[in-house]
Amino acid sequence: MTSTMTETGTFTAAFTALDPASPAHALRSPAWERFGATGLPTPREERWRYTNVKPIASTTFAAPHDARNDVSHDDIEPYRLGDGPRLVFVNGHFAPTLSRIPEHAGARVASLAETIADDFAAVEPHLGGAVSYDDDGFLHLNTALLADGAFLHLSRNTVVEAPVQLLFVSVPGTQPHVTCPRVLIVAEACSQATIVEQHVTIGVGSGSGACLTNALTEIITHDDAVIDHYKVQGESDETWHYSAVQVAQLGRSNVTSHCFTLGGAITRNTVDAQLGAEGCDVTFNGLFLPRHQEQVDNHLRIDHLKPNCRSWQFYKGVLDDRARAVFSGRIYVAEDAQKTDAKQTNMNLLLSNTAHVDTKPQLEIFADDVKCTHGATIGQIEESQLFYLRTRGISPDAARSLLVHAFANETIQEVKVEPLRRQLEAELIERLPHGGLLAGGRL
Repeated sequence: MTSTMTETGTFTAAFTALDPASPAHALRSPAWERFGATGLPTPREERWRYTNVKPIASTTFAAPHDARNDVSHDDIEPYRLGDGPRLVFVNGHFAPTLSRIPEHAGARVASLAETIADDFAAVEPHLGGAVSYDDDGFLHLNTALLADGAFLHLSRNTVVEAPVQLLFVSVPGTQPHVTCPRVLIVAEACSQATIVEQHVTIGVGSGSGACLTNALTEIITHDDAVIDHYKVQGESDETWHYSAVQVAQLGRSNVTSHCFTLGGAITRNTVDAQLGAEGCDVTFNGLFLPRHQEQVDNHLRIDHLKPNCRSWQFYKGVLDDRARAVFSGRIYVAEDAQKTDAKQTNMNLLLSNTAHVDTKPQLEIFADDVKCTHGATIGQIEESQLFYLRTRGISPDAARSLLVHAFANETIQEVKVEPLRRQLEAELIERLPHGGLLAGGRL
């Protein structure tokens, strides 16, 4: 663990700016004390062996400035997913004028801060219910600096057809700032929804550019609930981004969480699921595309606690330049979790000799009647594949882009929200070396 005084001081300005009269402060204060005791993680901890957050620990962060008037509808137009529910947050502040919350019987889509202020009893039983802190300083910090976020509650038998969009916009200021958005999703029995959580930066160049996003999403499901969750990290390359998606399946349910990492200086994605009822199904899909000197750390864990559950992890990475990536995936099968079916796959494609991946798939099995597999690959484009395309008149640059696109696009094609899929396809082509050849059809 790290020293407490230094790191508490790093975030003191952000903590003291919060309203102590808020009902949420009863959660914040113990979390702030716990953060003071744990500090931020260091590479001496096994879970953080390959990722050093010293640049974060050595930066003093201010509370985020209110930039809601600096963001227009035109600014968020490229990210719009249609006319479904949309909550927009700018530097952690809910922006009602940019949001759209149509009435839907049985579904409550609201600002978390407003719900805490007006109806704390609606969130109090659930907030923190899915979180396994494991003395992770970032998780304690998120609760300590809890200010706003999104609350989605689905009553029994409620189905929301249109995707619910949660757009978190970061606008750089004159000094580094920290935001700790919180998303709480509660799906009662036989409910269903699709949630798209996007983190973007607007206005780089108008300020220092450096900021820390420390996001936490809780997903709590009951019998026969179906949740399809997408998280897209597309912030600037000066952003440090930590995110945790914590799933608690309290009843037989189906949860899918897709994670796309398309930017950020240092990004850590922690995705955990507790399969706490018989017959649960969970899928974690991921695609990360670091370049330059970006670093992405994906840390996944699925706990099979009951019989007849299924889990699937499928993460792909494409790395260029001096980028680094980490994949740590763990499947835990308890003694009573017979008939478990679990599969874990991590595939990585290196486009340069200076890119680097550390991958660590893990199985921890205490039951004897299970079907569990895991595997990991790291490699470069095969010359035989390039040769095949070259013999058909495709240029070398276009051939490489075509092969990389085919490798990465498999994950994007799993996206069921068509406008989001188009956004991701465009971003993939933009990040590919010579991707413009594919966009322009100049093969």
